Amino acid sequence: MSGRDIGIVVIGRNEGPRLAACLRSLGPHIRSTVYVDSGSTDGSPEMAEGMGAIVERLDMTQPFTAARARNAGCARLAEAAPGLGYIQFVDGDCELAKGWLDDARAFLDAHDDVAIVAGRRRERRPEASVYNAMTDREWDVPAGEQQECGGDFLVRFEAFDAVGGFNPALIAGEEPELCVRLRAAGWRVFRIASEMTRHDAAMTRFSQWWRRNVRGGHAFAEVARMHANSPHGIWKRSVSRACIWGGAIPAAALATAAVHPAGLLLLAIYPLQVARMALRQGAGRADNWAHATFLVLGKFPEMQGVASYEWNRLRGRRRQLIEYK
Repeated sequence: MSGRDIGIVVIGRNEGPRLAACLRSLGPHIRSTVYVDSGSTDGSPEMAEGMGAIVERLDMTQPFTAARARNAGCARLAEAAPGLGYIQFVDGDCELAKGWLDDARAFLDAHDDVAIVAGRRRERRPEASVYNAMTDREWDVPAGEQQECGGDFLVRFEAFDAVGGFNPALIAGEEPELCVRLRAAGWRVFRIASEMTRHDAAMTRFSQWWRRNVRGGHAFAEVARMHANSPHGIWKRSVSRACIWGGAIPAAALATAAVHPAGLLLLAIYPLQVARMALRQGAGRADNWAHATFLVLGKFPEMQGVASYEWNRLRGRRRQLIEYK
């Protein structure tokens, strides 16, 4: 491989047909793809091998994190393809869009100071549930320079390797945390308008949505604290919002209600906030009201995630993976 060639790292566990669709979407790049399997029992490793991918079976005697899986995939890819220029990360429940790799590589070729480029990730079935629809909106980030990115992106291998790859201890938020270190090292992160991947959140239950937001709150707290003194740090405001809306306001309402029932009127701030957000997005669309409602409700599981991280930190413990699927 030449220094401008692309290798691909796919991670997954028991993704079955979704993994098959993912690998098919890679086209001829399947021959420069490492699939990292984390203990599948559905034959995923054998299927990936049969489709032409290099398979890395993760050591499951150690606690699993997606960060550790991606690092293992990169290490295997570097062995198989010395001098690799770029690495595309793809989750096993995603399909790569046609033309994405050409667009992304052209952007990195033209911008030597950019380490990461990401594109538009879409949900496969946003109409299936309000939770899928919200996730699709979450992926819709304006093009331009960014502070962070999500799980699918193309990265310059020399930059990724120079900062030590992903932090394998993180159970969530490993991609934005990587971006913090890359930006601190002088690199930039961009999002371009090109279609990148199609994702299958498969979120149909409230409990799934709740766990996903708990995981988000945990990531906010851990990464914000990790880089609290860095000018490139992120998510301090996200932690503050979770603590205020998911903790301080309900606590104040209950405390004042203990003195006088009128204290519960403080809780009226929640529907008011929903209305404010829905009106800003466009009150004529019913989905904007649902979106605003769940954004406000989401501060409660986020607060749970923040509290969980801080409680475990004080006890010197680490929380295990938080899964929603």
